[in-house]
Amino acid sequence: MHPEPVTKAARAQLTELAECAAAGREPAVHLSPVDERLVRVSRSAAVLILFGVLDSLPSDREAQAGAVSRDLDVLLLARASTLRSHPGQVAFPGGRVDAEDRDAVAAALREAVEETGLDADGIDVLGPLEPVPLTYSRHLVTPVLAWWRRASEVGVVDEAESAAVFRAPVAELLDPMNRGTTVLRRDGEEWRGPAFMVRNESGEHLVWGFTAMLLDGIFDRLGWTEPWDQAREFELPDA
Repeated sequence: MHPEPVTKAARAQLTELAECAAAGREPAVHLSPVDERLVRVSRSAAVLILFGVLDSLPSDREAQAGAVSRDLDVLLLARASTLRSHPGQVAFPGGRVDAEDRDAVAAALREAVEETGLDADGIDVLGPLEPVPLTYSRHLVTPVLAWWRRASEVGVVDEAESAAVFRAPVAELLDPMNRGTTVLRRDGEEWRGPAFMVRNESGEHLVWGFTAMLLDGIFDRLGWTEPWDQAREFELPDA
C-alpha cells in the first residue's frame, strides 16, 4: 500500500476537475462540434466514474504521474454479449436518468448499485462533469466523478446485463503498452478514437468508444497521460 498522501493527491486532483466543470471551465473530455438540435432531443443518461484504492491487486508498474499510486483504480464492467445495445463493450456503470431520479448523480449511483452491487454509502461523490452528447445513440450523458471512501464487494448482479465487473489499476491503463487507437468504419465514415487494453482474471478487455474517450480526456486534463503510440491500432471485436 502506498503512503496516504499519494492517494489524497489523486483525490484532490479529481475533486478539482469536478469543481472546474461546475464553474464552466475547460471541459474534461475531447469533443467534436455537436449540433445543438441533437442535444435538445437527446435522452438523459449518467455514468459513474468511480476511483479508489485497490485492495489486493495493485499494478505491477509505477506510473510516471506522482499522483497515480500502484493501487489507484477505476471501476469498469463488461456488458453481456447478448445485449442489443453495445454488446460485449467495456463501460462505466450507468444508464438512463429515470423520472424518479433526483438528478444525474442519483441516476449514476442507482445504476451502479443495480449493475455491480456496490454499497453507495461508501461512495463520496466529487461532482458531475459536463454532459457529453452521443450522436449515434442520441443520449446526453453526464459523467459523475466519485471516490471510493469505503470499499465494498462488487460483481455481476445480472448475467443478462453484464459479463464481468472489475477494478482496473490506473497505472496499467496509463501504460503505453496497453494503449492504442481503434478505427470504426460505418456508413462510409471513419471514426478514430483512443483505446485501452485491460488484462485480468476475467480475461482480456478492450476499452474503446465513449468509455475510452472519457478516460483519455480525464487522464489528459489531470496530467497523468504518458506518451503512447497513436498509430498503433487495436482491432475491434467482430470487426
